[in-house]
Amino acid sequence: MHQEIIAILIFVVVIGAIITEKVHRTAAALAGVVLLLLFGILDVNSAIGYVDFNTIGVLVGMMLFVAVIKHSGLFEYISIKAAKLSHGDPWKIMVAFIVITAICSAFLDNVTTVLLMGPMTITLAKMMKIDPVPILLGQILASNIGGTMTMIGDPPNIMIGSAAGLTFADFLENTGVACVIGLVAMIFAMKFLYKKHLNADAEAVQEIMELDEKKAIVDPLLMKEAIVMIVLIIIAFMVHDKFGIESCAVALTAAAIMMVIGKQDIEEVVMDVEWPTILFFFGLFIVVGGMVETGVIKQLATMIMDLSGGHPIVMMLILLWASAILSAILDNIPFVATLIPLIIAMGKQGMDITPLWWAISLGACLGGNGTQIGASANVVLCGIAGKNGYPISFNEYTKVGFPMMILTVFIAMIFLLVRFAIL
Repeated sequence: MHQEIIAILIFVVVIGAIITEKVHRTAAALAGVVLLLLFGILDVNSAIGYVDFNTIGVLVGMMLFVAVIKHSGLFEYISIKAAKLSHGDPWKIMVAFIVITAICSAFLDNVTTVLLMGPMTITLAKMMKIDPVPILLGQILASNIGGTMTMIGDPPNIMIGSAAGLTFADFLENTGVACVIGLVAMIFAMKFLYKKHLNADAEAVQEIMELDEKKAIVDPLLMKEAIVMIVLIIIAFMVHDKFGIESCAVALTAAAIMMVIGKQDIEEVVMDVEWPTILFFFGLFIVVGGMVETGVIKQLATMIMDLSGGHPIVMMLILLWASAILSAILDNIPFVATLIPLIIAMGKQGMDITPLWWAISLGACLGGNGTQIGASANVVLCGIAGKNGYPISFNEYTKVGFPMMILTVFIAMIFLLVRFAIL
């Protein structure tokens, strides 16, 4: 029992340090790892076992890939083109980037999507002399909403689909519909929050409208190679599971190819990787692993199940909100992995567990929008923003992300009630 308490205390202290920003989040996470090792809750081998190297591989691979292709002028080209098509209206750009991010995240890894979209947003914002933070926040929210739409958009959905025997079409009919409604609501909410803040500098817009986007292309050959590779990456991410290839292999292969054919300074490319972000994920996986190792996550899942008294609709609502709130601060993968066998066991006892699958899918995936550490895309894009001179603090993110998470989960709740309690 004392190990469980220590694991909880370490987790709480780490999260507290991240929230208060008294300590850099990477230092806080790594300090948590050290404490888990010193107290004997984990040894080195078990700690490493809790690191999701597939996620780490995707992060490193895509960061290296972006670090090479950015030298082509591709991001500047797209940014100028987007500004001219929108006639310099930041709000239209924001909506377009939100929709594109959501669609891409439905079929690609969320991290891959924001790593490609983020640099374009920052480049465009610098050109138009506007604050990119509102657009970046919109992209983070859209990436998690989009990832919830399909069976391949977010790891928990892949796990749920496999365990429950659900199809791609089943997800589109359930999580897809709920998320499209949620995305529309989120866009209107973002307009209410930021419409007055998105005012481009008139002189800057005029200058952009007069630019020739083709002149932004620094290396035409590298740009052509980058476009071809992006298309191949999208295809590979959509079909990799059918060939038994992990997503990290796709990202690292793309990075390796571009590093070979891109002919860029490799040391400069490697230095462009967000290593503090990589180390933060490394540490956070292990800190959450301490909670799994001591059985805290399993106890949480069992307690949530017991609260419903066995009523399917009540359990559906409890699972939806509990999954959302917990996924805002915990890695949703071990939590969902713990819930799956418990739900299957209830199904064997005769309960209709179909609503429960959709409840944990919508809750666990949408819950990632709640805080800055709720999902990988959040941490990555906030890291990119900070590196480019636009820091987004934990509290600044939470003021927007948490209400948006509540809004979309509330919409999901209404959808589930209409779908399973009324119809």
